[in-house]
Amino acid sequence: MSNTEVFKKFFGHLHTINHHKYLVMKHCFKCGLYYQGIMHDLSKYSPIEFFTGVKYYQGDKSPNSAEKLEKGYSQAWLHHKGRNKHHFEYWIDYGLPPEFKLVGNPMPTRYVVEMFCDRVSACKNYMKDKYTDSSALEYFNRGKGHYHMHETTFKLLEELLVMLSQKGEKETFRYIRKEVLKNKR
Repeated sequence: MSNTEVFKKFFGHLHTINHHKYLVMKHCFKCGLYYQGIMHDLSKYSPIEFFTGVKYYQGDKSPNSAEKLEKGYSQAWLHHKGRNKHHFEYWIDYGLPPEFKLVGNPMPTRYVVEMFCDRVSACKNYMKDKYTDSSALEYFNRGKGHYHMHETTFKLLEELLVMLSQKGEKETFRYIRKEVLKNKR
């Protein structure tokens, strides 16, 4: 790979994560989650996540997918989900006896809201002009049946994505701020 290609991938990936962080911050602020908006995804700047992102940068989808295609797993994703509470995968653990199977544990409401903001922002970031208020719901629906997500977490996330699709951002963020997060931060 030439120096020019490395340069383009480095700054392309940096721009992508900076823009994503900005969008999530903006959405979290609309919900009243100021600290989470500022702290969102800081692990993406760690060497394991950042340089993997540069190596597999494509610009229109997560570099973690390309790493998974090559290696069969993504070391960057394993690092990321283990450090960021807004990912439902962070909350997966073994259940209690008699079954020791993997289960999704309930997420605190503020992290479900951050997950909502994250999903909306990721769709905006990668889809650009093709994004609609239904994009994040469509992405969510494509993964149904594969999530190890607690029932209450799943229901709240789905409710917010459906509301966004039907009523738009302004009404959804108002609802989150006034109803969902009221006394639950």
